[in-house]
Amino acid sequence: MTEPKARIQTFEAFWPYYLREHGKASTRLMHWIGTNLAVLTLVNAVVIGRPLYALWALIPGYGFAWVSHFFIEKNRPATFTYPLWSLIGDFKMWGLMWTGRIRGEVERHVGAGS
Repeated sequence: MTEPKARIQTFEAFWPYYLREHGKASTRLMHWIGTNLAVLTLVNAVVIGRPLYALWALIPGYGFAWVSHFFIEKNRPATFTYPLWSLIGDFKMWGLMWTGRIRGEVERHVGAGS
């Protein structure tokens, strides 16, 4: 999928685009794994009292995501153009995956079979 011609102005407009860019279940799974590892890394940094260790969360957080975009989805990560909305979208998708509601959201915005 290519980026929209006009810059997206709201998160509500960005969300369907974000889901289309994560249309394959394996891409979403890679994001879910990376986000879980990133959250665990952040929690660990707080628990051990080493806030700078939180920077290590970037490696699994972005690593799993970017690998999935380049090798599974074969598209450019939305974070390159929309960094804040992509981060918000990732956590929204992560939450929907944890609660088992992502499939319905993807079907509503992308279509069945994704």
